[in-house]
Amino acid sequence: MCVPVRGRQFWPMSDHIPGVFDELLQRQHLLPAFQPIIDLATMATVAVEALARWPHLDVAPDVAFQQAKELGRLDELDSACRNAAVDDALEHGLPDGFALFVNLEPSTISAESARQLVARTKGQITIVAEITERALTTRPAELLEAVRALRGANCAVALDDVGAVPESLALLPFISPSVVKLDISLIQRWPEVEQGAILTAVSAHAERTGALILAEGVETERHLEQALALGATLGQGWYFARPGPLEDFAPPTESLFKPRPVRPVPRSPFAGVDSSATRIGRKGLLLAISRHLESQGLYLETPPVVVSAFQSAERFTPDTAKRYSRLAERCPLVAALGVGLSQEPAPGIRGVELSPDDPVSGEWVVAVIGTHYLGALIAKDLGDDDSTTERERRFSFIVTHDHETVLAAARSLLGRVAPFDGSDPSRP
Repeated sequence: MCVPVRGRQFWPMSDHIPGVFDELLQRQHLLPAFQPIIDLATMATVAVEALARWPHLDVAPDVAFQQAKELGRLDELDSACRNAAVDDALEHGLPDGFALFVNLEPSTISAESARQLVARTKGQITIVAEITERALTTRPAELLEAVRALRGANCAVALDDVGAVPESLALLPFISPSVVKLDISLIQRWPEVEQGAILTAVSAHAERTGALILAEGVETERHLEQALALGATLGQGWYFARPGPLEDFAPPTESLFKPRPVRPVPRSPFAGVDSSATRIGRKGLLLAISRHLESQGLYLETPPVVVSAFQSAERFTPDTAKRYSRLAERCPLVAALGVGLSQEPAPGIRGVELSPDDPVSGEWVVAVIGTHYLGALIAKDLGDDDSTTERERRFSFIVTHDHETVLAAARSLLGRVAPFDGSDPSRP
């Protein structure tokens, strides 16, 4: 069956005709368009975002990527689009301090794809890699490693579509983007209470980290007014210019897109703790602390990320499973790690089976990361002998709300979480 697409004939990839898809990868058909990004203080163009386009085939980008997904060739298409954008920018020659925004497909992002992108630039282009929070909820280890690779190569990171899914705001601290791109809905709709929560979280992140706020979808004077009121210092949209070929742009007075430093990730959460700040406590006390931290996931206005280590599967008790399933119903990401744990130890929970020789197998961790609240219990089992009752077991521990300590612990745990495919081979 042949389907007309905006006046042209195009074979849907569900019919699995490889030759048609191959045309999408060919440079004579893949012709990127570039949309200017404007400094709202000076109205100067300081960057461009590369957008995949197939004008000769008359195929919409969403159609092309959906077809690539159906064929299992999304990685190929994403790579071809990135390469085309970088090659065009190299050929044109961008001025110093000017940046090229390039989108990274969430389902294929990896440290290797990040390194390939950077290598392609030959050190001649300032790259801002655009990612979405979807990659963190489905492939956290890969995304965090890719972000580290990009930053290690002096690339800045932008978080795209912020506000489209309010529940994902708790993921902001993990990526710590240099640029926060406000979703078009925040610019083009009348503000509501939910949007107020989003903008408060974004403003807090920008104030704490120095991140730039970029407003997408600025198409009218009213949209520009809204963008400025929301704290945006950068904008893009048809009000300024439509996507098109690269033009000659003047260099900005200074480069606005500075990469964040690469922060070390400890081998385990307890390895990242200042030993002089630890105390000794028994399990009964730590249980009370952990329950309090877990409860934040149910009561914080914006649901947080909750990631915990339980040493072993037997300590992830039926009562614990019930509590964490309740958290998973509300929170964007809930993960549990332990020796013997399955991929989904309870509904909605991302499980990680630890090796007995993994240092985390000897630690008890509860980390809660929200938009305005971060807290963690980080403890190490002192190895009391078998005569000690379970409730009397002793731990060296710390309770912390220090932003970087909590994030380092959570990143250490999330770096062990495998991609989620919706199935658990250990379950019938």
